[in-house]
Amino acid sequence: MTWTLPDGTEVTTWHRTATPAEPRAGAAPVVVVHGGPGATHDYLLALADLVGDGRTVIHYDQVGNGRSSHLPDADPGLWTVGLFVDELAALVRHLELADGFHLVGQSWGGMLGPEFVLAHPDDVRSLSVLDSPASIELWLAAAGRLRAALPVAVQEALTRHEDAGTTDDPEYHEAMQVFYDRHVCRVLPNPPEVAATFAALDADPTVYLTMNGPSEFHVVGSLVGWSVVDRLAQLSVPTLVVAGEHDEAQPETWAPFVELVPDVRSHVVAGASHMPHVEQPQELLDVVGAFLREHDG
Repeated sequence: MTWTLPDGTEVTTWHRTATPAEPRAGAAPVVVVHGGPGATHDYLLALADLVGDGRTVIHYDQVGNGRSSHLPDADPGLWTVGLFVDELAALVRHLELADGFHLVGQSWGGMLGPEFVLAHPDDVRSLSVLDSPASIELWLAAAGRLRAALPVAVQEALTRHEDAGTTDDPEYHEAMQVFYDRHVCRVLPNPPEVAATFAALDADPTVYLTMNGPSEFHVVGSLVGWSVVDRLAQLSVPTLVVAGEHDEAQPETWAPFVELVPDVRSHVVAGASHMPHVEQPQELLDVVGAFLREHDG
């Protein structure tokens, strides 16, 4: 799909569609929104198995990474929440999903999901928020608590390099991996689709570094003040919130969704962290699939 940035630049957003062998009448399509910001769809490929319920499943790589257009020299001000809402809206128009679709967002994708619904409330039949916070302030507080439980030497290495501005040092990445292995993906070594996303992030970290920062728990980019908490009561679609037991998205990060969204339910996947779709795929598919079926009509 080709679309135009605010400055008139034409860019391409890559997408893939999984089509059911036996379509089920009334089964609305699903658009899967990946995390990052600046990651790729690869690590979410397990959700393509929702096609087994007779529905179309759409993945895409957000602009700036993966198979979509890369813009490493773009003005940092380009990378905004609004840009990615506009991209998703363009994709919905391109795929002619105006009759309604389900939106499933994971991590940053689950932050983008409510932003999209608030801007385009008539397009979405349901919203699934997987492993996502309602604000970066809540995210950082939870990350700090989890970080404080890491081995002392790991904590010291992280702090030393963050204070010195040397977060590209291999020692920082080794220490960061300890956190990731506990709270991001507990399947070790990481499956190929997860490794592919991390490799893409390493190859072009432009969006991630600009909007997030050097790691999951050291957010110093443009998202640092982001929050949807004061707008959650306006979410007008049925919403499912899912997180892992050991998720970096700790319960306090997603509690505002449960407390403030009018039509909401939640589910915690035991034994999983930030990627229940990788760690406990069948449970995740069962929970999300049942929710989608309930709201197809």
